[in-house]
Amino acid sequence: MRAGKSKATLVRGGRVVDPANKVDALRDVLLADGRVSAVDAPGKLDAAAKQLGAEILDARGCVVAPGLIDIHVHLREPGQSYKETIATGTRAAVAGGFTSVCCMPNTRPVNDSAEWTRWMLEPQRNAVAAVFPVAAATVGSFGETVTDYAQLKDAGAVAFSDDGKPILGDDVMRACLVAAARVGLPVIQHAEDTRLTGGCSMNAGALAFRLGLRGYSVDAEASIVKRDLKLLAELDAKAKATAHLHVAHLSTAAALEEVRKAKKRGLRVTCEVAPHHFTLTEDAVGEYNTHAKMYPPLRAELDREAMIAGLLDGTVDCIATDHAPHAIHEKQEEFDRAPNGILGLETALGLTIRVLHGEHGMSLTAALALLTSGPAAVMGWSDRGHLTKGAVADVVVFAPDASWTYSAGNGESRSRNTPFDGWKLPGRARATVVGGIVTSREKAHA
Repeated sequence: MRAGKSKATLVRGGRVVDPANKVDALRDVLLADGRVSAVDAPGKLDAAAKQLGAEILDARGCVVAPGLIDIHVHLREPGQSYKETIATGTRAAVAGGFTSVCCMPNTRPVNDSAEWTRWMLEPQRNAVAAVFPVAAATVGSFGETVTDYAQLKDAGAVAFSDDGKPILGDDVMRACLVAAARVGLPVIQHAEDTRLTGGCSMNAGALAFRLGLRGYSVDAEASIVKRDLKLLAELDAKAKATAHLHVAHLSTAAALEEVRKAKKRGLRVTCEVAPHHFTLTEDAVGEYNTHAKMYPPLRAELDREAMIAGLLDGTVDCIATDHAPHAIHEKQEEFDRAPNGILGLETALGLTIRVLHGEHGMSLTAALALLTSGPAAVMGWSDRGHLTKGAVADVVVFAPDASWTYSAGNGESRSRNTPFDGWKLPGRARATVVGGIVTSREKAHA
């Protein structure tokens, strides 16, 4: 993260919602030296704040929550800065209330070395949110040779993944799980059997047939999840390693059910769901709308409902955006040639509140847990995702009920590829504090 001066700040007058600590009450929050100094009843911290010369951040009428954490983003550097940079991607993050992001390794070149991992963390990248690199699980993400996990962890890697390129070989995936267990980090798997998806560009079904597009089957995702869980169970039974498998961007009822069963058996598996998979269905493709093209693809309503059910019943550990920026000209290609992926950082909070809290009755505390303490637990981070004294001073202040219109053209990302342009959303981030530094304040989108 770019160096900056952390000044003491009193976040005053807001409704503190801190899922990890089961707090939902009017509280003031004092931040000092980059950490949470105290959380107390309104007015109780005024004297301490005055003594520190603290800046006052007025949070009246707003929710004050731990900074949001996104464990699945694509910041495109090195190599594709025409789509996004670490600087622009993290500006989009803080605009959406995210203070920590984990960036995937499918860069150019692939982040499979300590040198590139360290490069991503250099101050010259001008990040305004905390960046945590996910390193490639195999050299070049070719799915053949396991990278040096210990060296990558020492350089700053927080997990291993060939995201976008699933690890298909059983022996290689097993070796990845064992190697990651030895260094105490998770393996994040993009669950797709590419032997079944060649040339596919959307969900298999009647709409794909009508549009003349090859369909990506549900089984292509579920079969890889089932295989990975079988390997995990074998390692667990042999006590070779306490491996941690994390399933990225889950999108099908069948795959979710495999995860649900594995959790009941006590296997160490976690999973994430992206906002677009609990908000949209394949119908958003309409007449070849490339802004609705992604991998895994938007699914049928049955699968969308299953994702919501998994979020509601706790099977899903966290929400992750899979923020995947592309240049305008790339998304103007024919549907089956256009790249996969959409933006997500600036709309995730609003979509979570609108769909899960507003439409499906999830408490605001539970919804925020999926964006704070949930992802922190997946990554094993004890000092983020909550507002306990001594935690990193990451905070988001947002108006849960205020309606705003998302405009991709006014967004912070370098790219514009989103199906949510023009959507009215609740939960606008008014201010975002990263490590005690106020990095973002409300910007008009409409």
